[in-house]
Amino acid sequence: MSGNRKTSAGYAVLAVSGLLYAALAYATPRENFTQLLLLFTSCFAGYVYVVNVRFNVWHGIAAAIVFRLLLLVSIPKLSDDYFRFIWDGRLLAAGINPYLHLPGYFVQQGATIVTGITESLYLQLNSPNYYSVYPPVSQAVYWLAAIVASDSMLGSVVVMRVVLLLAEIVNILLLLRMLRKMGLPDNHVLLYALNPLVILELTGNLHFEALMLTFILLGLYQLFYHRWFWAGGAFGMAIGVKLLPLLFLPLVWRKLGHMRFFYFVAALGLTLLICALPLINSEVISHFWSSLDLYFRKFEFNASIYYLLRWLGIELTGYNQIAVIGPMLSAVTFVAVCWLALVKSLGSVKRLIGYMAVCLSIYLLLATTVHPWYITTLVALTAMSHARFAMLWSGMAILSYAAYRTATYSEDTALLILEYTLVLLWLLVELYLYRRRRQHANLK
Repeated sequence: MSGNRKTSAGYAVLAVSGLLYAALAYATPRENFTQLLLLFTSCFAGYVYVVNVRFNVWHGIAAAIVFRLLLLVSIPKLSDDYFRFIWDGRLLAAGINPYLHLPGYFVQQGATIVTGITESLYLQLNSPNYYSVYPPVSQAVYWLAAIVASDSMLGSVVVMRVVLLLAEIVNILLLLRMLRKMGLPDNHVLLYALNPLVILELTGNLHFEALMLTFILLGLYQLFYHRWFWAGGAFGMAIGVKLLPLLFLPLVWRKLGHMRFFYFVAALGLTLLICALPLINSEVISHFWSSLDLYFRKFEFNASIYYLLRWLGIELTGYNQIAVIGPMLSAVTFVAVCWLALVKSLGSVKRLIGYMAVCLSIYLLLATTVHPWYITTLVALTAMSHARFAMLWSGMAILSYAAYRTATYSEDTALLILEYTLVLLWLLVELYLYRRRRQHANLK
């Protein structure tokens, strides 16, 4: 097939993909795994085709934005986290700190004491026995949604989605600028922009990794121009959305050195202080930490190495050892990140981004819980490299939704084995090829 015919086919694939995204967003509940798998696989096949043909980058970006706009007025089908977002936002709109009380506290009061905080909404929460763990910048968006659409579930969803859609547009443009700074092809941006998991999980299902990524990319972009203070402020905002960027701080220290890292951390800390000051106190810190600690000791989903250790623990002791294994794996991740920061030279921002991807991969492979949207940040980081295992992982992660076929949320072990076998094999092949390229380079 000639280049022009392949390009024309690419436009046809994008047109069909738009219809598939609409079907996924408006007519595919997560309980219908067969339909979800067929539609998502079709979208992913189209994505693979488009990113591997010569295609106008700006046309691809336009299509990526249109796909996200198609989801604008849909209610999230694959996640129920947004109910807690709305709950916290309505508390904030009423002047109540969402970190202070468990959701059940308001239900026990009997009559509705906060507008919109109802028993019906309470029954939709997936973790009603945990204090809120969403950082203050995310909370600000929830508050905005409650202020703009106080009595409308769909209205609140649309407000949050508009914020995330704008964040995604910024992400795509920042990625494009950074690719050019690093001398990588422009079309690498489509690896993120057109990725079906990114589109569905971030814009479609309202996961705030989109906004977190905006500030991470902004911080990295500032590092290209040696603006340590502004980079620190951006990373502070990213942590204010999600705590994940804390993982990267040892690498940033290695890249900047002591003095420049001091300015970076000063800006980061000041930013977090300003964002959290209206909500923070000793009781809030205690509640936040208790819920975060339970996350590592109680939650498990779509894990890899952890599930092997869990099986071994059950064989040896007769019961699930997550309370021990979860914190242990977190400690191993921390040690691995610090070790990489100590032994690796990070002379360029490009190299820093590469090792951020390495550290995030370690974190995800050792985590007890790997929801599909966790992988989206890795997709963005590896789009700024020649590695492609994260793109495969983003396609295979949909298999984890098989757990929702029944009301008991039972994971399918065979599908998990298939997911991680293919991902790890692809990763090993890429590591082998990377080492081969380095060896040949050293012979020149």
